[in-house]
Amino acid sequence: MVSIKDIAKQSGMSPSTISRVVNGKKYVNPEKREQILKLIEETGYVPNKAARSMVLQRSFTVGVVIPDTFNMFQRQLFSVIERNLEAFGYHTLFFFVKFEGKSEMECLNRLKAEKLDGVIMLQEIKNPEFYSYLEKINLPVIIATFNYGEIPCIHVDDEQAAMDAVNHLINLGHQKINMISGQGFSFGSLRAEGFFRALEGAALPRDETRVIYTPYYTAEAGMYGMREFLLRGRDFSAVFAATDELAIGAIRALEDEGIRVPADVSVIGFDDIEISDFMMPRLTTIRQPIKEMGEQTALSLHRLISGNNNIMEELVLPYRLIIRESTRALPR
Repeated sequence: MVSIKDIAKQSGMSPSTISRVVNGKKYVNPEKREQILKLIEETGYVPNKAARSMVLQRSFTVGVVIPDTFNMFQRQLFSVIERNLEAFGYHTLFFFVKFEGKSEMECLNRLKAEKLDGVIMLQEIKNPEFYSYLEKINLPVIIATFNYGEIPCIHVDDEQAAMDAVNHLINLGHQKINMISGQGFSFGSLRAEGFFRALEGAALPRDETRVIYTPYYTAEAGMYGMREFLLRGRDFSAVFAATDELAIGAIRALEDEGIRVPADVSVIGFDDIEISDFMMPRLTTIRQPIKEMGEQTALSLHRLISGNNNIMEELVLPYRLIIRESTRALPR
């Protein structure tokens, strides 16, 4: 393990000088300080987190703003982000928030109380004051899974991906297609618009009654949405769900009523969370590149924190249609 004495020997300076730099003390020649800091980085000498923070004038703490519902997709994404941040030497703080004004301001106040090197947004915030504060203090920010203004963001083309999902159903011969979506977030609105565009592209009517907007994007909400459709009568042969969790809940509601998937109704989801490949039936879905999205999010934030502003303002990652067992062609 590298010690202060080793740094002193390599630099030709006294251990007390090295100690003053490590502990953030003044009265060290700027050139000598730079030389010592360079050796510290090269040798990997880090006595403890506090000392490292003082030397580099950083907290090595990243705040992650996430929804209080924190679904399976976000858990997987955050897991990748956290592993990559840890590899860069950061630890993370959670900031849970609801999609409403009071909760957003409470989240902002909690964030203000912490010394952070940067912030990752996995939750959309409506209040512009939130973003204004981050800009005012010049705090590096990366948005993952959605787009907001001029803040660097990483996401997929939700609208086009939804179109591809619905076109898959149309190509299988389905014309009476319903959608289950949640509320409150731009990705849900974009996926709903992709749903309608696909129908219009196939000369099918844009019928707003074919979409049910549930309060959340969870499996429980998917059950609720499907039960609402069934109460109206089963005037559909396929369903597009805005998330895999909604799709999983929808399938459960169908099977509770003795309606088979995909023999009676085809179901397609969005996200490709891990459980989607282990369900019965295995879920057809749109795969978001969770691993790449998480890696790019952590890397981009690290570059901003390190002073490298040469990153893309918007990175739109490719998605894939994953065809499994929950969809099938209608008999000719």
